[in-house]
Amino acid sequence: MQKTLLAMVVASVFALSGCSQENTAAVSGTNVDAQGRAAVASEETAQSRYLAMVDSYFKDFLKLEPIYATFFGVNDYNAEFGGDLSDEYLKARHDYNTRYLAQARKIDKSALPADLQLSYDLFVYDRNMALVDETFPARFLPMNQFYSTVITMIQLGSGEAAQPFVTKQDYLNWESRVDGFIAWLERAQARMNEGMASKVVLPRILVERMIPQFTAQQVTDVKDSIFYAPVKSLPETFSEQDRAEIEARYQAMIAQRLLPALAKMEDFLKDTYLPAARATDGWSGLPNGKAWYQHLANLHTTTGKSVDEIHETGLNEVARILSEMDKVRQQVGFEGGLKAFFASLSSEPQYFFTERQELIDGYMALKDTINQVLPQYFNVMPKADYVVKPVESFREQSAAGASYESPAVDGSRPGVFYINTYNLKAQPKWGMTTLSLHEAAPGHHFQIAIKQELTGVPEFQRFSGYTAFEEGWALYAEYLGIEMGLFSDPYQYFGKLSDEMLRAMRLVVDTGLHAKGWSREQAIQYMKDNSPMAESDIIAEVERYMAIPGQALSYKVGQLKILELRADAEKRLGDKFSLPAFHDQILTSGSLPMAVMEQKVDRWVKSQL
Repeated sequence: MQKTLLAMVVASVFALSGCSQENTAAVSGTNVDAQGRAAVASEETAQSRYLAMVDSYFKDFLKLEPIYATFFGVNDYNAEFGGDLSDEYLKARHDYNTRYLAQARKIDKSALPADLQLSYDLFVYDRNMALVDETFPARFLPMNQFYSTVITMIQLGSGEAAQPFVTKQDYLNWESRVDGFIAWLERAQARMNEGMASKVVLPRILVERMIPQFTAQQVTDVKDSIFYAPVKSLPETFSEQDRAEIEARYQAMIAQRLLPALAKMEDFLKDTYLPAARATDGWSGLPNGKAWYQHLANLHTTTGKSVDEIHETGLNEVARILSEMDKVRQQVGFEGGLKAFFASLSSEPQYFFTERQELIDGYMALKDTINQVLPQYFNVMPKADYVVKPVESFREQSAAGASYESPAVDGSRPGVFYINTYNLKAQPKWGMTTLSLHEAAPGHHFQIAIKQELTGVPEFQRFSGYTAFEEGWALYAEYLGIEMGLFSDPYQYFGKLSDEMLRAMRLVVDTGLHAKGWSREQAIQYMKDNSPMAESDIIAEVERYMAIPGQALSYKVGQLKILELRADAEKRLGDKFSLPAFHDQILTSGSLPMAVMEQKVDRWVKSQL
């Protein structure tokens, strides 16, 4: 009854508005027409100015960050590396963020159409956060064991990532980019020396984890180097002369320039940097570390939440999930306590594969099962497919259990769902459904591939990303698996709870390490006490939080916001609520900060009413 009355009131308001405008027009039609034309002209002017500005911004960004351009499928800069540690680069980055923020502020946001107002808010948010971020000395910490330019270059050099190796020019481009990388290694060492002088250094254990990654690149025979892999698969279209030239160039490049540069960095890490590494494990051990960590928490969650509030949310979520886990224990008839149940699930042979390929095959079969139910929950699905691959051997010892790499924008390469097969005891069968939902479809693969395939939005918007949105969506996708009927097996449901527990523990452990004075050992023990995770996985997770503080907070914070928005929309819309339509709203504007996403969903709900 209330809905019907509301609809009538809204209709009456629109009717009265129409009558009022028509009567006014009858009296002074010329003025109204002129005002209408002026309003349209104002919107067109604002829109054209905004689109021109963000187009120029994106082009400047690709010039400044040529490796990103390659990942985005823009191949104009494949021979360039970029100077992301040089003083010139840092000044250029500051100047262009300052310049574009000033340009944006000269545009009347209210004169833009609704979708571009959303884009405008996103753009201004980015520029402001980038300018705040540069006030902290991240340049002194250019690499870590979990994520760094070094790892990215090894992946690109393998020939199995975004760097193309199709034409002779492609091979020459990569050689040129490697020379830029070698120069970057020199600058990285110089910045790390500055960091030692400023007491901004990595924890000792992380440096110890990095050294083997460099050691692994040293080979007796150049042809055994991962950087030689593209030469082993030279296109058949190459002439014998071109083939011989590329083979000779790459052998010289790897043996005479690249491997010596990597060995020099390895020696620096062992002989100079490791002795200067810090004994503390959290960011609070750095100068101004607490303020820096609060900034990183805000940056990654795209909220203004304090680290204390996030820590408390984590504690509450851990308690709730433990209660759900105990219900599963009772459901399957396990007679011991919850810790004994954890131990059983983490050790008994029936819960694990014995061969690496069996694990990969299991995920491929699961992909088919999930794909069958997706059309019931989504109107919009990605055109790009994804494949399942094992993590490369050079990084499997320190890599996460799974990850996702986006497809090529031009459709030439599918997305990749990476599974770490290094320790099969860290990959239980009962965790497979939720991991696939998170990393592949409808998690990261849907969100990232759909974003890249968007049309009619500015280029920067298709390629920008916010961890809270992307990881929040992926964790929401795990929750969606319940409604899809994919967790009818209580053990698979336990796997969902186990993964959710990981994200809840991250709120506690990340803030504990960086704001509460927790040690690495204390963080590891907390995760052992509250989950069935393998110890090797727990150690890799904790060391990841030590390396990239704040990033791990984004998963749970983002998921809770999406669930909150959905619950609010369901309550306000009632029978008018459509889950596929809600998913359209979340996925079809690219990655958004939480506040901007909230505005979009609110406008959608109002439009449905």
